[in-house]
Amino acid sequence: MNMSSTRMIRHSLPRRILHNHSGVVSIALFCLFCCMVFALITDNFLSGPNWLNIIRQSAPLLIVATAMTLVITTGGIDLSVGSTLALVGALSAIALNNWGLPWPVVLLGGLLLGGLIGALNGYFIAYEGIPAFIVTLATLAVVRGVALLITQGYSIPIPADSPFTLLGRAWVIGLPLPAILGVLALLGGHILLNQTRFGRYVTAIGSNTEGVRRAGVNTRAVTLWVYVLSGMSAALAGMIITARLGSGSSNQGEGFELQVIAAVVLGSTSLFGGFGTIIGTLLGALSIAVIQNGLILSHISPFYTQIATGTIILLAIWLNTRIFNPARPTKG
Repeated sequence: MNMSSTRMIRHSLPRRILHNHSGVVSIALFCLFCCMVFALITDNFLSGPNWLNIIRQSAPLLIVATAMTLVITTGGIDLSVGSTLALVGALSAIALNNWGLPWPVVLLGGLLLGGLIGALNGYFIAYEGIPAFIVTLATLAVVRGVALLITQGYSIPIPADSPFTLLGRAWVIGLPLPAILGVLALLGGHILLNQTRFGRYVTAIGSNTEGVRRAGVNTRAVTLWVYVLSGMSAALAGMIITARLGSGSSNQGEGFELQVIAAVVLGSTSLFGGFGTIIGTLLGALSIAVIQNGLILSHISPFYTQIATGTIILLAIWLNTRIFNPARPTKG
């Protein structure tokens, strides 16, 4: 690929990127507004322990939302992350409890399984040309079904003395380990998307796939790897939740994909591809976590959480398509 082609990809959408950054500012103000409201109507919302709890519980969301930002930036979507989370979590518990495998083997195997599911999604999307929504919707059903089959609907406990539990319960320098992993995932995603050639390709594919392909970029391989990262992030999130709860279940992660997509889109990443922001994703995920935590501290029924999440998704899509991205970009 020649220098002029690389320069074309790097500078193809500067005006649109500046335009979309206004969405990051809006979600930052929205998050701040939510914090102010819950600080006024609850007693413990601003306390240090509560914020550590918010960050710890939102870590799986942050990890998967980081990878989902890359997926949506390419113009795709991954609906299978919740099912992948459940399957890897359940298999991890079975491997530790029934098979007696060492925890490093379980951790590595879980990441490989998540990557394999992502590679399967990426193959049918990138190489067979099937829409991402259809592929990942099918994977959602199949993977969740496999999780139900191997667990028979039961929760599988993991040994209480297993070091694997530290993945979800350990504290490092006064911070929960899941929160540290979430921050590392965000930093890695931000660098990958904004400071590497791969990230520029991801953004360019979402803007004009055919134009990028003609510039000499292997768009299929880039798309495949984006879904591999998505599958691996869901696997890591599943093992963190299983380690924290002390058991794996096929019911874990139900509706999780909706929260992930809401966090990404609320953070102003374009649903049509071509623009993604990890900072916005962080703010979107924190907004959802703050709303869920605030509703609990306000002694409001947890059933309202789903209503709030659905409302956020609708609001985010409306803002994304009507305010911050009124014209759908050309895909090539």
